[in-house]
Amino acid sequence: MSAEFDAVILDIDGTIWNTTGIVAVAWNKAVEKTGYGVRKVNAQILQKEFGKTMDVIAADLWPELEKEKRDILLAECCTEEQIAIRNNDVDITYPGVVDTIIELSSQENFYIVSNCQSGYIELMLEKTGLAPYIKDFECFGRTGKGKAENLIILKDRNQLSFPLYVGDTQGDCNECIKAGISFAWASYGFGTASSYYKEIKKFSDLKNILK
Repeated sequence: MSAEFDAVILDIDGTIWNTTGIVAVAWNKAVEKTGYGVRKVNAQILQKEFGKTMDVIAADLWPELEKEKRDILLAECCTEEQIAIRNNDVDITYPGVVDTIIELSSQENFYIVSNCQSGYIELMLEKTGLAPYIKDFECFGRTGKGKAENLIILKDRNQLSFPLYVGDTQGDCNECIKAGISFAWASYGFGTASSYYKEIKKFSDLKNILK
């Protein structure tokens, strides 16, 4: 166990893996199926949106749709996304993520908090083989709450005192400040961060932080 932290809480997109190419294709299929005539997306667009809660992403991408239609489209996007990720057989994890988590799991407790929909974390754990190494998780899809609130929920539920959150965006940084949790910036991911406890240029850098 790290002398400074009693747990590591991980973000998913831009931290553990990059699904944006796969998800863009899936969401565009959903756009076609619903026939709403809204704009399609690509990986670059999604990289700027991932990390926000799902309702905010939908509002950003398709502001012209009334909420009812946005919700229908978003549900279709999530369905197509789950199918596409489940069928994917290419390794989309960032280098060293799986090996580092497995290596450190004998000394460190790992958790996940994400702004994703329900079922996404479970699918990621299944596809990466990381399920045995993650103690607990929480997400927007399950609670309807933002990342700061979910960080506090998970922290309290597992009686954590000094967790470290690893994420890749300024949004992650802001939510950690709200929750009173230390933030390590995964600079290899999608976004930037103006303040952080440590920068992680590659995931295996976590080993040095937790010494």
